[in-house]
Amino acid sequence: MRSSSILLAAAAVTSTVASPLLVKKSNFAAPPGGDIDILNYALTLEYLERKFYQEGLQNFTSEDFCQAGFDASFYANLKEIYADEQSHVSFLATALGDKAVQEATYSFPVHDVKSFVSLSAILEGVGVSAYLGAAASIANKAYLTAAGSILTVEARHASYVRAALKESPFPKAYDTPLDFNQVYSLAAQFITGFAPGAAALPFMAFPPLSLRPSQYPYTAGRSSVTFDNAYANAVAMGKAAMDTKVYAVFYSGLDTYYVPVYIPGFNYTMAPEAPPTGQVYVVLSTANGTGTNLATDENTISGVGILEVLMK
Repeated sequence: MRSSSILLAAAAVTSTVASPLLVKKSNFAAPPGGDIDILNYALTLEYLERKFYQEGLQNFTSEDFCQAGFDASFYANLKEIYADEQSHVSFLATALGDKAVQEATYSFPVHDVKSFVSLSAILEGVGVSAYLGAAASIANKAYLTAAGSILTVEARHASYVRAALKESPFPKAYDTPLDFNQVYSLAAQFITGFAPGAAALPFMAFPPLSLRPSQYPYTAGRSSVTFDNAYANAVAMGKAAMDTKVYAVFYSGLDTYYVPVYIPGFNYTMAPEAPPTGQVYVVLSTANGTGTNLATDENTISGVGILEVLMK
């Protein structure tokens, strides 16, 4: 199983109980600062990725990767990915000029080569989802083209690293868009501080969500997922009460799945159902997916968690 703060379970799915709902989420509106905020949002993510690869390449050698089972070209290709992230930072910072945000400080839960590569796959997947979700909010078409050019490269990174982990490099016909607050919630888990006087981005992080499968590999229809402390945290924050109906909302490609959860003790637990496939995102919400009662940032209780659903 992968080991990181945001990849919290792995799954092998042979069937799906929940029916996918193709819905349009309502939180893709442009932030108050328009394209400048969006470019700074992208720059913040690129800073994070650049720092991640910089530390990984400093901490591990080519021999370390070979001993961990990766081929001899893998380290060189990671250096190419790092160079891409450096280029993305330079490009965005130059475009923003004196409006560019300053780099934050970061900490990554990496303990060995395999945890580094696992987290690399996650971060690249989140990068794809971030650019894809932001695309419709970009007003300047030149910026949109540039963002699309970065998006396709991030997708290549993600596919390459997934394949190196013996995962499907393209597990679904569609990638998954995430909105600004959802992506910021994932990035915030790695941010340890901001530069003094740095302007804050107009995004918020949801309370974090931890997923614990009842067995490994996770199998749809046979095992459940517990969201540790999510119920207690929701009650403490005034987001839910004992009788509040809560749903695990899964985002996989363009599909959205709503699965009811129940409360054993102080945790929420999801029944043995799961969506396919690849890097799947989940939040807890009071929305049930019927009619106009769709998951939004306003009715999200906690998230975003990530479930890697493996194909058999």
